Amino acid sequence: MLVALSCYCLVMPRQSFAGVLPAPNDETRQLSARLEASVRHLSESIGERHHHTYRFQKTGSGELEEAADWMEQQFKSAGYPVERQEYMAGDPAEKFCNLVAERKAGPEIVVIGAHYDTIPSTPGADDNASGVAILLELARQLRNPKRTVRFVAFTNEEPYFFQTEEMGSLVYARKCRAANELIVAMLSLETLGYYKDKPGTQKYPFPLSLVYPNTGNFVGFVGNLSSRALTRRVVESFRRQAAFPSQGACLPTFIPGVGWSDHWSFWQVGYPALMVTDTAPFRNPNYHQNTDKPETLDFERMARVTLGLRKVLDELVSAP
Repeated sequence: MLVALSCYCLVMPRQSFAGVLPAPNDETRQLSARLEASVRHLSESIGERHHHTYRFQKTGSGELEEAADWMEQQFKSAGYPVERQEYMAGDPAEKFCNLVAERKAGPEIVVIGAHYDTIPSTPGADDNASGVAILLELARQLRNPKRTVRFVAFTNEEPYFFQTEEMGSLVYARKCRAANELIVAMLSLETLGYYKDKPGTQKYPFPLSLVYPNTGNFVGFVGNLSSRALTRRVVESFRRQAAFPSQGACLPTFIPGVGWSDHWSFWQVGYPALMVTDTAPFRNPNYHQNTDKPETLDFERMARVTLGLRKVLDELVSAP
């Protein structure tokens, strides 16, 4: 099986950073503080963010609508026009929306996305306020793209909409395909705040544990075989420009976790896409628990990942 799997995993370009991280500079510290403020606002000031049906199970759950309003304000303050892609879902049906902040340039489109909903009873600091916080920072720092860039906050990634017709990212991706839009890359930012240096803190579905390290201090880039060119390009760019551990893989989708985010929706309509992640349940014991709180996250390392992704995005949007 390992021989067959190696054909999918591929050998990623360059070597992962290893060793002691450089001392944080002023930019890293300031970015860390902004990321923490965003995560705390979503997970503490707003709290749970999920479908109305769930709200009968627990009083005081947060509001998807409040989170959407806040994100829209953040995008607009960064100079973006914002589109609300609204649709009805659930039983009883409710109105949901994906938020799209766009910087128009050429006909080719790069999409950076993160979901903002949670499952019941969790504040969702890592899953996925961390992804949203990085999404907002990448939008703020984008400069002069030659490709059109869309920053999209997706609704309804979590169960019970997960990988259904009403999953927000699938609704969005199908709309893009129906319009014959030329999306050349999609990066899904999924759970990006939890890092540990202790051996044994990283788990994998078999047989990946035979290949990858057991210390949960890296950021992962996960694509499918059809997205291997994009995955390799992103990993190469990140490793060349970021002093932070990274692992990459192009894997068959039957392996647990490979399709567990909004990149899956883009695969369904034939767009190249990958997930950028701390690997969520394979590392973070607070995943989908009420303990998924800001104090469990490492905001300095989140900042380092964000700075690396900013450089990756700069290259993706500068030229084919």
